[in-house]
Amino acid sequence: MPTFAYEAMNDAGKPTKGTVEAASKEEAIARIKSQRLFPTNVAEQKASKKDAAKGGAAAPGKKAKPKKKGGRGFGRVKQKQLTTFTRQLSTLQDAGLPLLRSLQILEQQQKPGAMKNTLSGVCEEVEGGASLSEAMSKYPRAFDKLYTKMVNAGEIGGVLDLILQRLAEFMEKAEKLKRKIKGAMVYPIAVIIIAVLILTFIMWFIIPKFEEIFKDFGVKLPMLTTLLMEGSRWIAGTNPGQSIPGALVVLPSPIFIFIAWKLIRASGPGKAITDWLLLRLPIFGSMLKKTAIARFTRTLGTLIGAGVPILEAIKITAETSGNYVFEKALTKVHDSIREGESFASPLRESKTCDAIVVNMIDVGEETGEMDKMLLKIADNYDEEVDVAVASLVSLLEPLMVVVLGGIVGTIVVAMFLPLVSMIQSLQGGGGG
Repeated sequence: MPTFAYEAMNDAGKPTKGTVEAASKEEAIARIKSQRLFPTNVAEQKASKKDAAKGGAAAPGKKAKPKKKGGRGFGRVKQKQLTTFTRQLSTLQDAGLPLLRSLQILEQQQKPGAMKNTLSGVCEEVEGGASLSEAMSKYPRAFDKLYTKMVNAGEIGGVLDLILQRLAEFMEKAEKLKRKIKGAMVYPIAVIIIAVLILTFIMWFIIPKFEEIFKDFGVKLPMLTTLLMEGSRWIAGTNPGQSIPGALVVLPSPIFIFIAWKLIRASGPGKAITDWLLLRLPIFGSMLKKTAIARFTRTLGTLIGAGVPILEAIKITAETSGNYVFEKALTKVHDSIREGESFASPLRESKTCDAIVVNMIDVGEETGEMDKMLLKIADNYDEEVDVAVASLVSLLEPLMVVVLGGIVGTIVVAMFLPLVSMIQSLQGGGGG
Protein backbone atom coordinates (compact mmCIF):
# COMPACT_ATOMS: atom_id res chain seq x y z
CA MET A 1 0.00 0.00 0.00
CA PRO A 2 1.38 3.45 -0.89
CA THR A 3 2.65 5.75 1.83
CA PHE A 4 1.71 9.44 1.77
CA ALA A 5 3.74 12.22 3.45
CA TYR A 6 1.64 15.12 4.67
CA GLU A 7 1.88 18.62 6.12
CA ALA A 8 -1.07 19.69 8.23
CA MET A 9 -2.27 22.10 10.93
CA ASN A 10 -3.59 20.91 14.29
CA ASP A 11 -6.42 22.44 16.34
CA ALA A 12 -4.01 24.98 17.85
CA GLY A 13 -2.87 26.12 14.40
CA LYS A 14 0.60 24.60 14.78
CA PRO A 15 2.13 22.89 11.70
CA THR A 16 2.80 19.16 11.90
CA LYS A 17 4.19 16.51 9.57
CA GLY A 18 3.84 12.77 9.26
CA THR A 19 3.07 9.82 7.03
CA VAL A 20 -0.04 7.69 6.48
CA GLU A 21 -0.69 4.54 4.46
CA ALA A 22 -3.68 4.59 2.12
CA ALA A 23 -4.83 3.16 -1.21
CA SER A 24 -5.28 6.62 -2.75
CA LYS A 25 -4.63 10.30 -2.06
CA GLU A 26 -8.33 10.86 -1.25
CA GLU A 27 -8.27 8.08 1.34
CA ALA A 28 -5.05 9.52 2.81
CA ILE A 29 -6.69 12.96 3.20
CA ALA A 30 -9.72 11.34 4.89
CA ARG A 31 -7.45 9.50 7.35
CA ILE A 32 -5.53 12.68 8.16
CA LYS A 33 -8.78 14.56 8.81
CA SER A 34 -9.95 11.75 11.08
CA GLN A 35 -6.96 12.59 13.33
CA ARG A 36 -8.42 16.13 13.75
CA LEU A 37 -5.76 17.57 11.44
CA PHE A 38 -6.23 19.95 8.51
CA PRO A 39 -3.95 18.84 5.62
CA THR A 40 -2.17 21.54 3.61
CA ASN A 41 -0.01 19.28 1.45
CA VAL A 42 -0.26 15.54 0.76
CA ALA A 43 2.14 13.73 -1.56
CA GLU A 44 2.93 10.09 -2.19
CA GLN A 45 6.37 9.08 -0.91
CA LYS A 46 8.79 7.78 -3.51
CA ALA A 47 10.08 4.25 -2.98
CA SER A 48 13.68 4.04 -1.81
CA LYS A 49 16.32 2.11 -3.74
CA LYS A 50 16.05 -0.79 -1.31
CA ASP A 51 12.26 -0.90 -1.71
CA ALA A 52 12.62 -0.74 -5.47
CA ALA A 53 15.04 -3.65 -5.38
CA LYS A 54 12.63 -5.68 -3.28
CA GLY A 55 9.60 -4.69 -5.32
CA GLY A 56 11.23 -5.46 -8.65
CA ALA A 57 10.26 -3.59 -11.81
CA ALA A 58 7.88 -0.66 -11.93
CA ALA A 59 4.21 -1.26 -12.46
CA PRO A 60 3.21 -1.86 -16.09
CA GLY A 61 2.23 1.27 -18.00
CA LYS A 62 4.05 3.53 -15.52
CA LYS A 63 7.30 5.13 -16.46
CA ALA A 64 9.81 5.51 -13.67
CA LYS A 65 10.31 9.16 -12.75
CA PRO A 66 13.92 10.17 -13.29
CA LYS A 67 15.74 11.30 -10.19
CA LYS A 68 16.41 15.00 -10.07
CA LYS A 69 19.93 16.20 -9.89
CA GLY A 70 21.00 17.55 -6.53
CA GLY A 71 23.24 20.49 -5.77
CA ARG A 72 26.29 18.58 -4.62
CA GLY A 73 29.27 18.77 -6.95
CA PHE A 74 27.91 21.71 -8.99
CA GLY A 75 29.93 24.49 -7.37
CA ARG A 76 29.01 26.99 -4.71
CA VAL A 77 25.82 28.99 -4.76
CA LYS A 78 26.40 32.75 -4.97
CA GLN A 79 25.56 34.64 -1.79
CA LYS A 80 23.39 37.12 -3.68
CA GLN A 81 21.30 34.26 -5.15
CA LEU A 82 20.89 32.67 -1.72
CA THR A 83 19.81 35.97 -0.15
CA THR A 84 17.21 36.55 -2.88
CA PHE A 85 15.91 32.98 -2.51
CA THR A 86 15.58 33.38 1.27
CA ARG A 87 13.67 36.64 0.94
CA GLN A 88 11.32 35.14 -1.70
CA LEU A 89 10.71 31.95 0.30
CA SER A 90 9.86 34.06 3.35
CA THR A 91 7.31 36.04 1.31
CA LEU A 92 5.69 32.88 -0.11
CA GLN A 93 5.46 31.27 3.34
CA ASP A 94 3.97 34.43 4.80
CA ALA A 95 1.36 34.32 2.02
CA GLY A 96 0.31 30.85 3.19
CA LEU A 97 1.57 28.70 0.29
CA PRO A 98 2.51 25.08 1.09
CA LEU A 99 6.25 24.68 1.58
CA LEU A 100 6.79 22.22 -1.27
CA ARG A 101 4.83 24.39 -3.69
CA SER A 102 6.90 27.44 -2.66
CA LEU A 103 10.15 25.56 -3.27
CA GLN A 104 8.96 24.31 -6.65
CA ILE A 105 8.00 27.84 -7.75
CA LEU A 106 11.41 29.20 -6.75
CA GLU A 107 13.22 26.25 -8.36
CA GLN A 108 11.39 26.76 -11.67
CA GLN A 109 12.31 30.46 -11.91
CA GLN A 110 16.05 29.81 -11.39
CA LYS A 111 18.43 29.84 -14.35
CA PRO A 112 20.42 26.61 -14.96
CA GLY A 113 23.29 26.39 -12.51
CA ALA A 114 24.25 25.53 -8.95
CA MET A 115 21.21 27.18 -7.32
CA LYS A 116 18.69 25.43 -9.58
CA ASN A 117 20.39 22.06 -9.04
CA THR A 118 20.41 22.55 -5.29
CA LEU A 119 16.75 23.57 -5.09
CA SER A 120 15.82 20.62 -7.29
CA GLY A 121 17.47 18.31 -4.77
CA VAL A 122 15.82 20.07 -1.81
CA CYS A 123 12.39 19.75 -3.47
CA GLU A 124 12.95 16.03 -3.94
CA GLU A 125 13.96 15.57 -0.30
CA VAL A 126 10.95 17.54 1.02
CA GLU A 127 8.62 15.69 -1.35
CA GLY A 128 10.00 12.46 0.10
CA GLY A 129 8.95 13.48 3.62
CA ALA A 130 12.07 15.23 4.97
CA SER A 131 11.81 18.54 6.81
CA LEU A 132 13.21 21.67 5.12
CA SER A 133 16.19 21.89 7.49
CA GLU A 134 17.01 18.19 6.95
CA ALA A 135 16.83 18.64 3.18
CA MET A 136 19.01 21.76 3.25
CA SER A 137 21.61 20.14 5.52
CA LYS A 138 22.39 17.70 2.69
CA TYR A 139 23.63 20.61 0.57
CA PRO A 140 26.27 22.32 2.76
CA ARG A 141 27.87 24.10 -0.21
CA ALA A 142 24.69 26.19 -0.44
CA PHE A 143 23.19 26.15 3.07
CA ASP A 144 25.75 26.38 5.88
CA LYS A 145 25.24 25.28 9.48
CA LEU A 146 24.00 28.72 10.55
CA TYR A 147 21.32 28.68 7.84
CA THR A 148 20.04 25.15 8.54
CA LYS A 149 19.95 25.66 12.32
CA MET A 150 17.87 28.81 11.99
CA VAL A 151 15.47 27.08 9.59
CA ASN A 152 15.19 24.19 12.04
CA ALA A 153 14.38 26.62 14.88
CA GLY A 154 11.70 28.21 12.69
CA GLU A 155 10.16 24.80 11.95
CA ILE A 156 10.07 23.83 15.63
CA GLY A 157 8.52 27.15 16.67
CA GLY A 158 6.08 27.27 13.74
CA VAL A 159 7.44 30.66 12.64
CA LEU A 160 9.40 29.66 9.53
CA ASP A 161 8.35 32.76 7.56
CA LEU A 162 9.58 35.09 10.34
CA ILE A 163 12.89 33.24 10.72
CA LEU A 164 13.48 33.31 6.95
CA GLN A 165 12.82 37.05 7.01
CA ARG A 166 15.36 37.55 9.81
CA LEU A 167 17.84 35.33 7.98
CA ALA A 168 17.41 37.35 4.77
CA GLU A 169 18.00 40.61 6.67
CA PHE A 170 21.09 39.13 8.32
CA MET A 171 22.51 38.01 4.96
CA GLU A 172 21.71 41.35 3.29
CA LYS A 173 23.55 43.32 6.00
CA ALA A 174 26.55 40.96 5.88
CA GLU A 175 26.68 41.25 2.07
CA LYS A 176 26.38 45.05 2.25
CA LEU A 177 29.33 45.26 4.66
CA LYS A 178 31.42 42.97 2.46
CA ARG A 179 30.65 45.05 -0.64
CA LYS A 180 31.69 48.26 1.12
CA ILE A 181 35.06 46.83 2.14
CA LYS A 182 35.71 45.38 -1.32
CA GLY A 183 34.62 48.62 -2.96
CA ALA A 184 37.05 50.59 -0.80
CA MET A 185 39.92 48.37 -1.97
CA VAL A 186 39.19 48.57 -5.70
CA TYR A 187 40.61 52.08 -6.23
CA PRO A 188 43.99 51.64 -4.48
CA ILE A 189 44.53 48.18 -6.02
CA ALA A 190 43.79 49.53 -9.52
CA VAL A 191 46.18 52.46 -9.01
CA ILE A 192 48.96 50.19 -7.72
CA ILE A 193 48.60 47.79 -10.68
CA ILE A 194 48.74 50.65 -13.23
CA ALA A 195 51.71 52.24 -11.42
CA VAL A 196 53.65 48.94 -11.42
CA LEU A 197 53.01 48.49 -15.17
CA ILE A 198 54.17 52.05 -15.98
CA LEU A 199 57.29 51.78 -13.79
CA THR A 200 58.16 48.42 -15.37
CA PHE A 201 57.85 50.00 -18.84
CA ILE A 202 60.11 52.91 -17.82
CA MET A 203 62.72 50.60 -16.30
CA TRP A 204 62.72 48.21 -19.29
CA PHE A 205 62.58 50.62 -22.26
CA ILE A 206 63.38 54.20 -21.18
CA ILE A 207 66.26 53.88 -18.68
CA PRO A 208 68.48 51.78 -21.05
CA LYS A 209 68.35 54.69 -23.60
CA PHE A 210 69.78 57.05 -20.98
CA GLU A 211 72.43 54.47 -20.06
CA GLU A 212 73.69 54.41 -23.66
CA ILE A 213 73.91 58.23 -23.73
CA PHE A 214 75.90 58.29 -20.46
CA LYS A 215 78.32 55.65 -21.79
CA ASP A 216 78.94 57.64 -24.98
CA PHE A 217 79.87 60.73 -22.97
CA GLY A 218 81.92 58.75 -20.43
CA VAL A 219 80.31 60.51 -17.48
CA LYS A 220 80.95 59.19 -13.99
CA LEU A 221 77.55 58.12 -12.64
CA PRO A 222 76.37 59.01 -9.09
CA MET A 223 75.46 56.16 -6.70
CA LEU A 224 71.70 56.76 -7.10
CA THR A 225 71.94 56.56 -10.92
CA THR A 226 74.12 53.45 -10.74
CA LEU A 227 71.57 51.67 -8.56
CA LEU A 228 68.75 52.68 -10.93
CA MET A 229 70.74 51.35 -13.92
CA GLU A 230 71.36 48.03 -12.16
CA GLY A 231 67.64 47.77 -11.39
CA SER A 232 66.83 48.52 -15.03
CA ARG A 233 69.21 45.81 -16.26
CA TRP A 234 67.65 43.31 -13.85
CA ILE A 235 64.10 44.19 -15.01
CA ALA A 236 65.12 43.84 -18.68
CA GLY A 237 67.21 40.72 -18.01
CA THR A 238 70.40 42.13 -19.60
CA ASN A 239 72.75 41.40 -16.68
CA PRO A 240 75.47 38.82 -17.49
CA GLY A 241 74.33 35.33 -16.48
CA GLN A 242 70.72 36.40 -15.83
CA SER A 243 68.34 33.73 -17.20
CA ILE A 244 64.97 35.55 -17.17
CA PRO A 245 63.95 39.23 -17.07
CA GLY A 246 63.07 40.50 -13.61
CA ALA A 247 59.78 41.84 -15.02
CA LEU A 248 58.59 38.24 -15.33
CA VAL A 249 59.08 37.94 -11.57
CA VAL A 250 57.60 41.35 -10.63
CA LEU A 251 54.41 41.28 -12.73
CA PRO A 252 53.03 37.87 -11.64
CA SER A 253 54.24 38.29 -8.03
CA PRO A 254 50.77 39.38 -6.72
CA ILE A 255 49.33 36.07 -7.98
CA PHE A 256 52.10 34.09 -6.26
CA ILE A 257 51.60 36.05 -3.03
CA PHE A 258 47.84 35.43 -3.17
CA ILE A 259 48.33 31.66 -3.70
CA ALA A 260 50.93 31.49 -0.90
CA TRP A 261 48.53 33.37 1.43
CA LYS A 262 45.73 30.92 0.66
CA LEU A 263 48.00 27.91 1.25
CA ILE A 264 49.21 29.30 4.59
CA ARG A 265 45.64 29.96 5.76
CA ALA A 266 44.51 26.51 4.64
CA SER A 267 46.30 25.00 7.66
CA GLY A 268 45.11 25.46 11.26
CA PRO A 269 48.33 26.99 12.66
CA GLY A 270 48.71 29.20 9.57
CA LYS A 271 45.18 30.60 9.94
CA ALA A 272 45.69 31.18 13.67
CA ILE A 273 48.94 33.11 13.14
CA THR A 274 47.67 35.19 10.20
CA ASP A 275 44.41 36.09 11.98
CA TRP A 276 46.37 37.18 15.05
CA LEU A 277 48.71 39.29 12.91
CA LEU A 278 45.89 40.86 10.87
CA LEU A 279 44.16 42.15 14.01
CA ARG A 280 47.39 43.91 15.01
CA LEU A 281 48.02 45.79 11.76
CA PRO A 282 48.35 49.56 12.34
CA ILE A 283 45.34 50.80 10.34
CA PHE A 284 43.56 47.72 8.99
CA GLY A 285 43.64 45.85 12.32
CA SER A 286 41.09 48.13 14.01
CA MET A 287 38.71 47.88 11.04
CA LEU A 288 39.02 44.07 10.90
CA LYS A 289 38.37 43.82 14.64
CA LYS A 290 35.21 45.93 14.38
CA THR A 291 34.06 43.84 11.40
CA ALA A 292 34.59 40.60 13.37
CA ILE A 293 32.67 41.97 16.41
CA ALA A 294 29.77 43.11 14.19
CA ARG A 295 29.67 39.70 12.51
CA PHE A 296 29.71 37.52 15.62
CA THR A 297 27.24 39.67 17.60
CA ARG A 298 24.77 39.77 14.69
CA THR A 299 25.09 36.01 14.13
CA LEU A 300 24.65 35.18 17.80
CA GLY A 301 21.81 37.68 18.29
CA THR A 302 19.95 36.31 15.26
CA LEU A 303 20.34 32.70 16.44
CA ILE A 304 19.21 33.42 20.01
CA GLY A 305 16.28 35.50 18.71
CA ALA A 306 15.29 32.56 16.49
CA GLY A 307 15.04 30.30 19.53
CA VAL A 308 18.24 28.29 19.09
CA PRO A 309 19.58 27.14 22.51
CA ILE A 310 22.37 29.44 23.66
CA LEU A 311 25.09 26.76 23.86
CA GLU A 312 24.37 25.60 20.33
CA ALA A 313 24.08 29.21 19.14
CA ILE A 314 27.52 30.08 20.56
CA LYS A 315 29.03 26.96 19.00
CA ILE A 316 27.63 27.84 15.55
CA THR A 317 28.76 31.47 15.95
CA ALA A 318 32.30 30.36 16.82
CA GLU A 319 32.46 28.12 13.76
CA THR A 320 31.20 30.88 11.45
CA SER A 321 33.07 33.83 13.01
CA GLY A 322 35.72 33.78 10.26
CA ASN A 323 38.53 34.66 12.67
CA TYR A 324 40.55 32.25 14.81
CA VAL A 325 41.01 34.74 17.68
CA PHE A 326 37.26 35.24 18.06
CA GLU A 327 36.56 31.54 17.52
CA LYS A 328 38.86 30.69 20.44
CA ALA A 329 37.27 33.37 22.66
CA LEU A 330 33.73 32.14 21.91
CA THR A 331 34.77 28.53 22.57
CA LYS A 332 35.88 29.62 26.05
CA VAL A 333 32.53 31.39 26.52
CA HIS A 334 30.73 28.18 25.48
CA ASP A 335 32.68 26.12 28.03
CA SER A 336 32.06 28.75 30.71
CA ILE A 337 28.28 28.79 30.20
CA ARG A 338 28.17 25.00 30.12
CA GLU A 339 29.75 25.03 33.58
CA GLY A 340 27.13 27.49 34.86
CA GLU A 341 29.16 30.70 34.65
CA SER A 342 28.31 33.97 32.88
CA PHE A 343 28.82 34.99 29.26
CA ALA A 344 30.64 38.27 29.94
CA SER A 345 33.46 37.08 32.24
CA PRO A 346 35.40 34.82 29.81
CA LEU A 347 34.83 37.34 27.00
CA ARG A 348 36.33 40.08 29.19
CA GLU A 349 39.33 37.87 30.03
CA SER A 350 39.99 37.12 26.33
CA LYS A 351 40.45 40.89 25.62
CA THR A 352 39.13 40.44 22.08
CA CYS A 353 36.27 42.93 22.49
CA ASP A 354 36.10 46.51 23.71
CA ALA A 355 34.85 47.13 27.25
CA ILE A 356 31.58 48.62 25.96
CA VAL A 357 30.76 45.36 24.13
CA VAL A 358 31.36 43.22 27.22
CA ASN A 359 29.32 45.59 29.42
CA MET A 360 26.38 45.63 27.00
CA ILE A 361 26.41 41.82 26.85
CA ASP A 362 26.52 41.74 30.65
CA VAL A 363 23.44 44.02 30.80
CA GLY A 364 21.66 41.88 28.20
CA GLU A 365 22.39 38.78 30.28
CA GLU A 366 20.95 40.40 33.41
CA THR A 367 17.79 41.73 31.72
CA GLY A 368 17.12 38.60 29.66
CA GLU A 369 17.30 40.53 26.38
CA MET A 370 20.59 39.17 25.12
CA ASP A 371 19.45 38.91 21.47
CA LYS A 372 18.31 42.55 21.30
CA MET A 373 21.48 43.80 22.98
CA LEU A 374 23.70 41.78 20.60
CA LEU A 375 21.90 43.17 17.55
CA LYS A 376 22.30 46.74 18.92
CA ILE A 377 26.04 46.12 19.27
CA ALA A 378 26.14 44.79 15.69
CA ASP A 379 24.32 47.85 14.33
CA ASN A 380 26.66 50.18 16.23
CA TYR A 381 29.79 48.43 14.97
CA ASP A 382 28.47 48.29 11.40
CA GLU A 383 28.27 52.10 11.50
CA GLU A 384 31.79 52.31 12.94
CA VAL A 385 33.08 50.05 10.14
CA ASP A 386 31.41 52.34 7.57
CA VAL A 387 33.21 55.34 9.09
CA ALA A 388 36.51 53.39 9.25
CA VAL A 389 36.24 52.36 5.58
CA ALA A 390 35.51 55.97 4.51
CA SER A 391 38.47 57.23 6.60
CA LEU A 392 40.75 54.57 5.13
CA VAL A 393 39.85 55.54 1.57
CA SER A 394 40.43 59.25 2.30
CA LEU A 395 43.80 58.38 3.88
CA LEU A 396 44.94 56.03 1.10
CA GLU A 397 44.45 58.52 -1.73
CA PRO A 398 46.97 61.20 -0.55
CA LEU A 399 49.31 58.48 0.76
CA MET A 400 49.45 56.82 -2.65
CA VAL A 401 50.03 60.18 -4.38
CA VAL A 402 53.00 60.85 -2.05
CA VAL A 403 54.50 57.36 -2.55
CA LEU A 404 54.12 57.36 -6.34
CA GLY A 405 55.36 60.94 -6.53
CA GLY A 406 58.41 59.95 -4.49
CA ILE A 407 59.19 57.03 -6.80
CA VAL A 408 58.83 59.10 -9.97
CA GLY A 409 60.81 61.97 -8.40
CA THR A 410 63.65 59.59 -7.47
CA ILE A 411 63.84 58.31 -11.08
CA VAL A 412 63.88 61.88 -12.46
CA VAL A 413 66.63 63.00 -10.03
CA ALA A 414 68.68 59.87 -10.79
CA MET A 415 68.50 60.66 -14.53
CA PHE A 416 69.29 64.38 -14.22
CA LEU A 417 72.31 64.12 -11.90
CA PRO A 418 74.59 62.75 -14.68
CA LEU A 419 73.22 65.38 -17.10
CA VAL A 420 74.33 68.12 -14.68
CA SER A 421 77.83 66.56 -14.57
CA MET A 422 77.88 66.44 -18.39
CA ILE A 423 76.92 70.12 -18.69
CA GLN A 424 79.55 71.12 -16.13
CA SER A 425 82.27 69.12 -17.94
CA LEU A 426 81.32 70.70 -21.31
CA GLN A 427 81.42 74.20 -19.80
CA GLY A 428 84.81 73.44 -18.25
CA GLY A 429 86.14 72.20 -21.59
CA GLY A 430 84.85 75.30 -23.43
CA GLY A 431 86.47 77.68 -20.95
CA GLY A 432 89.83 75.90 -21.31
